[in-house]
Amino acid sequence: MAEIIGIRFRNMGKLYYFDPDGHQFQRGDMAIVETSHGLECGEIVLTNREVDDADLVKPLKKVIRPALPEDIEHLKENMEKEKRAFGICLEKIKAHGLEMKLVNVEYTFDNSKILFYFTADGRVDFRELVKDLASVFRTRIELRQIGVRDEAKMMGGLGICGRSFCCTQFLSDFQPVSIRMAKEQGLSLNPTKISGSCGRLMCCLKYEQETYDELLKITPKVGAIVNTKDGRGVVTEANLLTGSLKVVLDRAPDSPPVTVHRRDVTVIKDSQIKIDQEEVEDLLALEDD
Repeated sequence: MAEIIGIRFRNMGKLYYFDPDGHQFQRGDMAIVETSHGLECGEIVLTNREVDDADLVKPLKKVIRPALPEDIEHLKENMEKEKRAFGICLEKIKAHGLEMKLVNVEYTFDNSKILFYFTADGRVDFRELVKDLASVFRTRIELRQIGVRDEAKMMGGLGICGRSFCCTQFLSDFQPVSIRMAKEQGLSLNPTKISGSCGRLMCCLKYEQETYDELLKITPKVGAIVNTKDGRGVVTEANLLTGSLKVVLDRAPDSPPVTVHRRDVTVIKDSQIKIDQEEVEDLLALEDD
């Protein structure tokens, strides 16, 4: 077993584990740690706890120290510098005539490097821009091209559900999301209904899929032939969450379908969820980052 704490940087992104090195932290405390970018100040979101060694990637880096008041003040100063750097970079991008959208600017805690995040439709030759920025800020400059999902994660906002984006709240990593998931969950393949503000398939389709996979195993699909207490029929509609089925009986094909629960039918021959290939091809861009 090993004692760990979980730290997140800039209120978003992945959770990183560190060795507290004897320090006791409360949620919301700040700590100074060493990362691949150098010294960073992060927020404690997972307090001291014991975890199995098999669940960790070792060796864990140790916390250098709890953040001091002057460290918090330095963070605030860096945030002001980032705002100014953002404006300067926008001017430089325009001056160089580059087809790119600046998304965010980050100073490392020790000011040894400035990271500029941007999106673009293709590759961008920003070598001259880097030289220009380095001459202004007199420090290491790094430009990183990110995808639209990462942009949404950085910018934040509200989803169609009315809540903050999942990626800014609790999703540490983006998982592949497919059109098939939307189809299996009974959603209309309408881009405006199944894509998020980033223009890609909603992340919630992925973490709800496991539940739907289990429900699909026990629920007859549309087109399935089943036996009901009123006789044999074909399923014309299925609600996976409630288990409600609408069945057109063989003995009354022109009558309205009867409503039954999946537990009250016996499946004679199940069906398959069919996806129109041409329709899918038109929506494949929603799967790309």
